[in-house]
Amino acid sequence: MTTTLESRLLRLPDFRRLWIGDTVSQAGTAVTVLALPLVAIGPLDASPFEAGLLVMCEYLGFLLLGLPAGAWVDRMRRRRVMIVGDLGRAALLATLPLAAWLDALTLPHLYAVAFGLSVCTAFFDIAYQSHLPQLVDEDRLVDANVALEASRTVTAAGGPGAGGALVAAVTAPVALAVDAVSFLVSALLLSRIRRPDPRPERVHGARLRGEIAEGLRFVFRDRLLRALTLTAAISNLCGTIGASMLLVLLAGDLGLSPFLCGLVFTAEALGGFLGSLLTTRIAARLGEARAMCASVLVSGVLWLLALPFFQTDGRYAVACVLQGLGWTAFMTFKISSLTLRQRLTPAPLLGRVTATFRFVVWGCMPLGALAGGLVGQYAGVRAALWTGAVGELLAVVPLLVGAGGWVGAVTGGTANVVPSGEGTRT
Repeated sequence: MTTTLESRLLRLPDFRRLWIGDTVSQAGTAVTVLALPLVAIGPLDASPFEAGLLVMCEYLGFLLLGLPAGAWVDRMRRRRVMIVGDLGRAALLATLPLAAWLDALTLPHLYAVAFGLSVCTAFFDIAYQSHLPQLVDEDRLVDANVALEASRTVTAAGGPGAGGALVAAVTAPVALAVDAVSFLVSALLLSRIRRPDPRPERVHGARLRGEIAEGLRFVFRDRLLRALTLTAAISNLCGTIGASMLLVLLAGDLGLSPFLCGLVFTAEALGGFLGSLLTTRIAARLGEARAMCASVLVSGVLWLLALPFFQTDGRYAVACVLQGLGWTAFMTFKISSLTLRQRLTPAPLLGRVTATFRFVVWGCMPLGALAGGLVGQYAGVRAALWTGAVGELLAVVPLLVGAGGWVGAVTGGTANVVPSGEGTRT
């Protein structure tokens, strides 16, 4: 992260509190990314299908509640939603070490906590992305997203490795208590943001179904937003098919230690951090359209190349490096698409547009996890990983085909995205 970026944003106390709070909670979450499935695979002896069900539960809230959550968030104080979401996640995670201590931990309990976390996260993330434009000016929005994404990847870089060591030392259920504490710290910092957080004005006669439909129409009638949403959806669907089986392969089939399992996530986070620092430069050099298409395509190829190297010898290091480089490439699309959505969406619709995106994109993930569990159970864990990696190569298709005139930038037209129609902020 550059000195200029830091100096511009750290002068904003409210953004600084949001940034630090999010960083703390992400550090704890990085531990949970490893610890939660290791509880299922290790002490509870979950099969590949049962492990896939756990990943499905981790994202099921976005599928079941994603759309109404956006309309509800647009009616509520967004910072209050974020604080309640943090407190809810802390309470849910705290039940796991308690159940382990009482020797009462079961897979259904784990599924219930994972689902509850997904519900709280669905509300938190919609409110978080909708609240950010209220804390920073539009000309600083890209920098703010880069700063948040960079700090997330920094904490995620050390989190899984530290989480692996922590799991080995105190067991996975106890390690989850670290994440519970991190959410409490995040809630405290969010409560100290001073900028007013007024309740949005309610449109007289507005109904929930109509508000949800308005968000759906806004996204899918705009060819740029539609292309970004479909690309992210395909990437998440296929990516989760493989990701749901990755720890089953590493901890189960290969028998790697928690620390070595965590190195994969550390490599991904380091790659993501590097990619977040390069995003602005890559987009400026190639143009947003070219940069996003290249980002999706190159990342898919790198993830595909990594799969044969997941072995118990020195090839494992090569797999980690390729996995990390895939995230370096993908961050340009991830950050640029988020910034475009925030920039192109009118403030009163931001919660619903974010919810629509999350419903489609994150709603694909429980379906991908279920598919991954089924393929892993009946065709083999590696077959699931190959299926997901090959499918991710298709994610670039909506950008190349569905974006219409915008994609002319890819083949030599204007370098910057100039959306048309409903996508323009008014």
